[in-house]
Amino acid sequence: MDYGEVRDEVDLVVPVKTLDRAKTRLTSATGGDPVSHAALALALALDTVSAAVATPGVRRVVTITSDPAVAAEMAALGVESLPEPPQPGLNQALEHGARTLRSSRIGALQADLPALRPDELQAALEAARGRRAFVPDRQGTGTTLLLAAPGGELDPRFGVGSAGLHRLSGAVALIGAWPSLRCDVDTEEDLRLALALGLGTRTANALPARTT
Repeated sequence: MDYGEVRDEVDLVVPVKTLDRAKTRLTSATGGDPVSHAALALALALDTVSAAVATPGVRRVVTITSDPAVAAEMAALGVESLPEPPQPGLNQALEHGARTLRSSRIGALQADLPALRPDELQAALEAARGRRAFVPDRQGTGTTLLLAAPGGELDPRFGVGSAGLHRLSGAVALIGAWPSLRCDVDTEEDLRLALALGLGTRTANALPARTT
């Protein structure tokens, strides 16, 4: 992203729950086996973060997690992890990450985008053009990416109906041909759609044979 002489780079915060709490609606995809489920949840996050790290315009990626296994795997990718704050909740975790990083521009990326393509994420960052903006999920109700304006607050409103809440808070909705950026995975149906788009290697390897 190059606007004249100004390089607009974003630091992304990616929240990752402890693996025993992550993606509970995907339990059926792994037959209820807790080890397989944890492996799948970890793979989703690793593929998402790997794609973000490879995206031009992303300066740094930091995860927010209190799971030592997640932090260790992220460290192997060269990605720093910060522990979750004492206050529970996704928005609190994101605000904690934003305050800690003190970046000139910050963004929040969901950790369940296993088909994410760096070129699509880059296109969304460029489409924001320095504005506070968000990318809705494929259903149009949730949010997969939230961007603060340069020097501005992130002000996350994640949760049920977050797309509408972010819009009401003044963020601009970014709608583009970015299916991999809009395909967050919460259910088996979501997982099949992501599979059709092209999963990251780790998620593909973590899938049970019956899902593929």
